[in-house]
Amino acid sequence: MNEALLRSLTPSVLGILVRRGADFAAAEDAVQDALVEAVRVWPSDEPRDPKGWLVTVAWRKFLDATRSDTARRRREDRLDEEPPPGPAAAVDDTLQLYFLCAHPSLTPSSAVALTLRAVGGLTTRQIAQAYLVPEATMAQRISRAKRTVSGVRLDRPGDVATVLRVLYLVFNEGYSGDIDLAAEAIRLTRQLAAAIDHPEAAGLLALMLLHHARRASRTTPDGGLVPLAEQDRTRWDTAAIAEGIGILQAALARDRLGEFQAQAAVAALHADAPTAEGTDWVQIVEWYDELARLTDSPVVRLNRVVAVGEADGPRAGLTALKDIDETVPRHAAVAAYLHERDGDLTTAARLYAEAAHEASNLAEREYLTRQAARLNARR
Repeated sequence: MNEALLRSLTPSVLGILVRRGADFAAAEDAVQDALVEAVRVWPSDEPRDPKGWLVTVAWRKFLDATRSDTARRRREDRLDEEPPPGPAAAVDDTLQLYFLCAHPSLTPSSAVALTLRAVGGLTTRQIAQAYLVPEATMAQRISRAKRTVSGVRLDRPGDVATVLRVLYLVFNEGYSGDIDLAAEAIRLTRQLAAAIDHPEAAGLLALMLLHHARRASRTTPDGGLVPLAEQDRTRWDTAAIAEGIGILQAALARDRLGEFQAQAAVAALHADAPTAEGTDWVQIVEWYDELARLTDSPVVRLNRVVAVGEADGPRAGLTALKDIDETVPRHAAVAAYLHERDGDLTTAARLYAEAAHEASNLAEREYLTRQAARLNARR
C-alpha cells in the first residue's frame, strides 16, 4: 500500500469535507477514520480512484459521527427534562374526557350515548334501558356517533348540559346496583360543581348526595329490594343529606330552576321526612308538576301519579294513571300498587306478576314476584 499517497491525499480530502459543511475538527476525525479504513482495505482491494474513495468514506464517517452525536445530545436533553424520582403528580383527566366525548359535531343524545359507552363503561343494553329504546336502536346510534367523530379532532369540548346528562345516567346505573359507578359519578360531579358556576351542576350534586345517602337501606343483606316506605331511616347518611339539602337550597336561591334541582327537591322532601307517613306528598306533587313542565318525560308523569295517589288517595292516582301510556316502564308496577291500596287485590296480584315479567333487573323482578305471591296468598 502506498502510504505516501495517503499522506498526500489527506489535505485535499480534508478540504473537501470542510467545503461540504463539516467543521474542521469533525472533518479531521472523519478523515483519520477513513485513513484507518484504507489501511485495512487497500492491501487486498486498492481502489482505482483513491481520492474519491477517501472522500466517500470520510464523508460517511462524518455523517455517522454527526448522527451519533445528535442522538447522544437528544438523550441527554431528555434525561435533563425527566422529572426527579419520586411519586408522580396526581392528574385526573376523566372529567375532561367527558367533555371531549360530548363533541359539538354530535347531537346531545348521541354524545351522551357515546360517552356512556366509551368513558362511563356502560353496556349498550344499559344505555338503551336508560333511554327507553331497543338495544339495536342504541347500538346503531353509538355506531353513528363513532363514525361522526372518527374524522374530527377532539379538541372542542361539548356543552355542560350534555356532560351533566351523562353523569346523571352514570349515577343512575351505578345506583341501580348493576355496576358500582355511583361514587365515581358523585366525585366527578363534585369536581364539576366546584369548577363552574352552574346551578344545575349544583342541583345534580345535591340529587346524587340525597339518593346516595339512602343506599345502605335500599337492599336486604341478600340483595333484596327494600321500597322507600319500608327502609330503616336510621341507616340513612344524615351528613350526606344535610350537605345535599344545603347545596340544593343555595342553587334554588339563584332562581334558575332546572330539571336536576327539581328532582333534588323531591329527594330532599323524602330525606327530610322522619317517617314515610310524614312525607309531604302535596309538595312532592307540586315539584313533579314543575318537572313535567321542564322535561315532558313520561317517567316523570308516572312518578307524579304515585305522588298523587299518596296525596289524594289511590282512586285519584288511578284516574291520573289513565293519561299515561301503558308502555312506559314500571307502569304495571304503579298500577298494581294503586289497585292494592284501593282494595282490588286480584287485579293488583295480576299486575305485580306482569310487572315482574317486565322488570329490567333481578332485584326488582324478585321483589315484584314476592308482592304478587303475597297478594295471591291472601285471596
